[in-house]
Amino acid sequence: MKFNKKKILVTGAAGFLGSHLSEKLANLGHDVIGIDNMIGGYEDNVPKNITFHKIDCCDFEKIKEIMKDVNIVYHCAATAHEGLSVFSPFEITKNNYLASVSIFTAAVNEKVERIIFCSSMARYGEQKAPFKETMEPQPVDPYAISKVASEEVLKNLCDLNNIEWVIAVPHNIIGPKQKYDDPFRNVVSIMINRMMQGKAPIIYGDGKQTRCFSYIDDCLSCLIPMLDQKNLNKQTINIGPDEEFVTINKIAEICSNITGVNLEPIHKKDRPKEVKHATCSADKARSLLNYKTTVSLKQGIEKTFEYIKKRGTRPFDYNINIEINNELTPSTWKNKEI
Repeated sequence: MKFNKKKILVTGAAGFLGSHLSEKLANLGHDVIGIDNMIGGYEDNVPKNITFHKIDCCDFEKIKEIMKDVNIVYHCAATAHEGLSVFSPFEITKNNYLASVSIFTAAVNEKVERIIFCSSMARYGEQKAPFKETMEPQPVDPYAISKVASEEVLKNLCDLNNIEWVIAVPHNIIGPKQKYDDPFRNVVSIMINRMMQGKAPIIYGDGKQTRCFSYIDDCLSCLIPMLDQKNLNKQTINIGPDEEFVTINKIAEICSNITGVNLEPIHKKDRPKEVKHATCSADKARSLLNYKTTVSLKQGIEKTFEYIKKRGTRPFDYNINIEINNELTPSTWKNKEI
């Protein structure tokens, strides 16, 4: 089969998911342009084999220039701080919803072939897990609301202008290149970074919240075919394992075993609006994308640990301001306790 080279824009190319995705697409022979505002990424994450621009997705005029002759858009950029969005709703909404509208508008204006939008499991809210794509979104916090609103704008603009769209819904991706000095998100990386500094893991509530975690390579195995697989147009697809649901307490135990640091977790009060059980069904991904888990949770955490160990621990970077600071705001954030 003849290779069909595409010009592809990947947003969030210095971030965790975007850096892996853009590198993979470039290695496949595509012409990849990456953009990032560097809020949630590392400079050395940016692949050497792509064209990179340090700009914000909300800079619409520059986005329109970069979008010229682009065939495919992967919109991965996000300020993916679900819990923090309750206390910094303006910043989170701007960086998610308005940024998405900017990207989608420029892409539609350029008449791209397809837009792949990385949404979030937060779209499902407190519905009964495991989450299925047939469930209507029920967002419970500003971050989730911004993601669902972005989905609706995407579908509205694309359907009107005959542009293909796919909505990917990754569930808790882990692996190398994940930002591990972010105090607001990435529970596995936060725990490892703390433990390697001789600090106990912090758990909100009783730790019985359940999650599923997907290793980055397993996530990419679904995202890459979304580029041009015909039967994926207008599909919303969960990406994540459904054979291994785990509590946050168990995550702390696994991280302790891998790091060799055995400290009793510090339990803080529940975070407002935190979804207790957020796991997914992978039936649709298996059916349409032949999805399967190739890296177990333990293996994924081991690989994440090796990455952080190689780079060295870092102090946590509180780079997003708390906009609502009151008695409900977690002390770990307002007092910078992480």
